[in-house]
Amino acid sequence: MDYCLITQNITKKYRKFTALNGVNMSVPKGAIYGFVGKNGAGKTTLIRIITGLQEPSEGEYTLLGIKNNDTKNLLRAKRRTGAIVETPAVYGNMTAYENMRHQSILSGNPSFDQLPELLELVGLNALDTKKVKNFSLGMRQRLSIALTLVNNPDFLILDEPINGLDPQGIVEIRELILKLNREKNITFLISSHILGELSKLATHYGFIENGKIIKEMSAKELEEQCRKKTYIKVANENSLAIVLDKTNYDYKLLSSTECEIFGDIVLNDLLALFAENKLTLLKINETEEDLETYFINLVGGKLNE
Repeated sequence: MDYCLITQNITKKYRKFTALNGVNMSVPKGAIYGFVGKNGAGKTTLIRIITGLQEPSEGEYTLLGIKNNDTKNLLRAKRRTGAIVETPAVYGNMTAYENMRHQSILSGNPSFDQLPELLELVGLNALDTKKVKNFSLGMRQRLSIALTLVNNPDFLILDEPINGLDPQGIVEIRELILKLNREKNITFLISSHILGELSKLATHYGFIENGKIIKEMSAKELEEQCRKKTYIKVANENSLAIVLDKTNYDYKLLSSTECEIFGDIVLNDLLALFAENKLTLLKINETEEDLETYFINLVGGKLNE
């Protein structure tokens, strides 16, 4: 598998405080990687290191196939990487198109031919004379993403891209990210506290706690972990497995009288099967985890603590 980013034992220390403690992360090429952790877990610190705003105390990373100690070629990799860290950097007294022209000049890109197309891609009009200071937060965020596209990046890093947006703005950013991922094949690393929204985007996840990656998994693996479960307890020992083997259900025995059945079940059919085999049902309970519940169970405590 090809990776846009690999970190190996990245550590960041500030005197006696360790913000990152041996972070190992792998972001597959083409993925939308959801980066999940509590406030202070180390998400933004790692993003600042990857984008060159800070240096690691220890460890190394490989960005688009180039190691961070290869200073000659690392700049080339960073030109193929876009990032929005914390507050979107736009000029309020300029129009969207003027901001794009300015970014092109700063990037050493003398041609402005692609700018109208990029603005249209993010839902903005190159001919609009409205100043950015009069934009909604969602419009500013879309403009910020357009600015990162000037150099045709392969990898975009977004730190809390929907923080503070209204529901319409959240939908617009979500659809834009999906569009760029599918049509432009741009890989994303997205840090977000809004896990319900992140779960609609991410193909992969990394969970960070106390400066360490404690779990990486694909969305498919997470779905397996979070799928619907039906807990069943019966009175008859040693009969439960025999009866369940007559079905096509995926189940796990917890004891001789208890089990979990995964996925959807047809309750009437199951109860009829129990009755046919003289199996007495004592308790039944259906649960379904989501991403936030999984995170809480993984690390303990809520995301915004």
